[in-house]
Amino acid sequence: MRHALPPEDLARDERFVRNSFMARASDPRLAALPADKRAQRAPLSPERADGPEAARSLMHGIFTGEIQALEGAGRTTYDFDDEQAPFALKLDMARQCWDESRHVEISVKLGDWMGTEIGEYSEATFLYEAACAPDPILRLCGVNRALEGLAIDVFNTMKEFGDLSGDPVLEFCEDWMLADEVTHVKMGSDWLRRLTADDPERREKALDFQRTVDKLFSLGGFRGESDENPIQLARKLRQMAGFSTDEIDELAEIAAQAKADAEAMAAGAGS
Repeated sequence: MRHALPPEDLARDERFVRNSFMARASDPRLAALPADKRAQRAPLSPERADGPEAARSLMHGIFTGEIQALEGAGRTTYDFDDEQAPFALKLDMARQCWDESRHVEISVKLGDWMGTEIGEYSEATFLYEAACAPDPILRLCGVNRALEGLAIDVFNTMKEFGDLSGDPVLEFCEDWMLADEVTHVKMGSDWLRRLTADDPERREKALDFQRTVDKLFSLGGFRGESDENPIQLARKLRQMAGFSTDEIDELAEIAAQAKADAEAMAAGAGS
């Protein structure tokens, strides 16, 4: 089997439509939309006019993300020798593969439950790309702490959406997967500290990579702590997953800065 499989070689059938994250973010059609539509400044709730559609789109994104999380954890178990990645770390990644495969199955069934077909929305491969970093610590920060951390926020929001919309199936399934995501993030937090205990420079480099991923996936206000953010930071769950209060505060600041940057860009496009 090949080491460091590139994103374009991921196996997909004809149902999937792939679109790069940067192509979506830089789509010139977005600049032509009114500022309120570009920003999507509204919490995800059944009261939103596009609430059900937004929830279906988000669920499809969760589904493709779970596939890539499975692929990324699998690569980490294979791409490194035991000096680069201790065997115990590989065991944790193998356990995560099992969890992610279960999440894929649950997400397929939830998509069907919500009336969404596979491939109805496009797939971006940024999560898997973060899992292609040459250092396993970068992978743990980019995927387990940043993107699986985002999954905590998203799943918690979707769980609340299921509760508010009177959908016990969605609420139960999101709660079930949420417990696994907390575990995956905590594995990343624990291994980051263990493997960089004597190498603060390596730790800071990994945390810088995490900050970059976190800012990209705050998506100009998609995630944050204000009433305008569709996805809310799940502070208590992140603390359970090994984040310190200072780290969560910093993430909130990163999200707020991403929102301010998006608003400045929108204002420039409209002038």
